[in-house]
Amino acid sequence: MQVEISQTSTGLTVATEPVPGVRSVAVGCWIDTGSRDERPGEAGAAHFLEHLLFKGTEELSARYISETFDAIGAQSNAFTSKEYTCFWARMLDSELATGMDLLAEMLQRPAFRPDEIDSERNVVIEEINMNEDDPSDVAGEAFMRTLFEGHPLGLPVLGTRESIGGMTPEDLRGYWRRRYGARTALVAVAGNVEHGDVVEMVERRFGAWEAEDATHDLAALRVGPRASVVERDTEQVHLVFGGESIHRTDEGRIADGVMHHILGGGMSSRLFQKIREERGLAYAVHSFGMRFAETGGWGVYVGTTPANAHTVMEILVEEIERMASEGVTAAELDRAKGHMRGALALSMEDTNARMIRLGRNQLFGLPHLPLDERLARVEAITRTDIAETAARNLAGPRVVGAVGPLPAGEFERYLS
Repeated sequence: MQVEISQTSTGLTVATEPVPGVRSVAVGCWIDTGSRDERPGEAGAAHFLEHLLFKGTEELSARYISETFDAIGAQSNAFTSKEYTCFWARMLDSELATGMDLLAEMLQRPAFRPDEIDSERNVVIEEINMNEDDPSDVAGEAFMRTLFEGHPLGLPVLGTRESIGGMTPEDLRGYWRRRYGARTALVAVAGNVEHGDVVEMVERRFGAWEAEDATHDLAALRVGPRASVVERDTEQVHLVFGGESIHRTDEGRIADGVMHHILGGGMSSRLFQKIREERGLAYAVHSFGMRFAETGGWGVYVGTTPANAHTVMEILVEEIERMASEGVTAAELDRAKGHMRGALALSMEDTNARMIRLGRNQLFGLPHLPLDERLARVEAITRTDIAETAARNLAGPRVVGAVGPLPAGEFERYLS
C-alpha cells in the first residue's frame, strides 16, 4: 500500500493508491458536503444534486454520458450522506481518461435544464415514496430524527416531498455554486495507476474551480430520552434503539467496531443468538455504530411482532447493560478479531472498496495505514478495551425510533 497525496494548482486534493496486478481502476470525486450543510429551503438539495449531475452538462446530454460509460464497460454511480457526496466510476485502466472526462464535465458544468430538473424531481420523490413504504427505513429515519433532534445531523438526506417539490433551478444552482469546488473536492483513485499521471489528468480537467463555502456547522449534541413512533397497521414493530456515541476520529473507534460485532454484528453475536436463535423472536436483528465529525451514534435494529415487542426490548436492555458492565469473553473477542481480519483482507481485493476507504480517510483526516498495521491494531484490542468502550459508548440517555401499531408511550420505560 503506497498512498500518495498531492494538490493541483487550484488546491484540489488528489489521492492515489496503486494496486499491482489488476487491470481495473476506480475513481471517486468526493465533495465535502451533505445534508448537514443545507440551509432552510434546501432540504434534500445535496441528494437531488447528486441525481441531477447525471442529467447532462452544457455540452453533454444525459444519454451521451450513460452511453459513453457503457461503451467503455464502466460501472458508475453516486451516493450522498449527511456529510459527503461521492461520484464514482470503475473501469479498465486504459479507459481512465475517458471516465475522468465525464466526471469532470458532470461536476463542473451541470446544465440545470428545467425540464430535466422536473423529470428528476419525480424520480427523487419516487425514491422518498419507496423508502416510506419500507417500515425498516421509516424506523431508521425516526431514530435519526429523534437522536439528532435540533442538530444539523437530524436533517433527512432525501429531504421531503414538499421540499423537493418546491426546489427551483436557482435553489439547486445556488447550492452547487456554494458547496462544489476545489476547496471542497477530493479525487481518489485506486487501481493500476501512476500517481503523477493521475495528478496531471486531474490538473488538466478540473481547471479553475472554486467553491464559496467549505465550512460546516458543527454543534454539540444534547440527547434526551425520547421515543418517536410512526403508528401503522403493520405485521411487525420495527424498532431502532440506541443513543449517542463517539465521533469519527476517536481513538476508541477500532474497539467500538469490535464491540458492535460481538453485540450484534453477525450470526454468532449475542443479540442474534439470544433474540433469533434461542427465542425465535425476530428474523433480523443487528447493531451498528455511526461516526460523524463532532459526534456519533449507536443503535440496534430489530423487527418483531407487536406482542413480542416488550420482550425484545427487555432483552436488548439486558444485553446492552451486560455488555457495559461485564465486557466480553476471550472466545467472543477472538471470533470478532477473526471476522474483522478477514473482512479487511477481502476488501483489499476490490479496487472500488479501496478507493472508498482512501477517499473517506483523506476526507476525514484519518491515517492511511497499510493492511498489516490495520490488522495489528485490531489484534491489539483487549477485553479491557472492550469493557471500557462499552461502558463509555453504550451509556444513556437512549432513544427509540419505531414503526408499528404501538404508541410512543409504550417504550418510555426503556430510555433511562
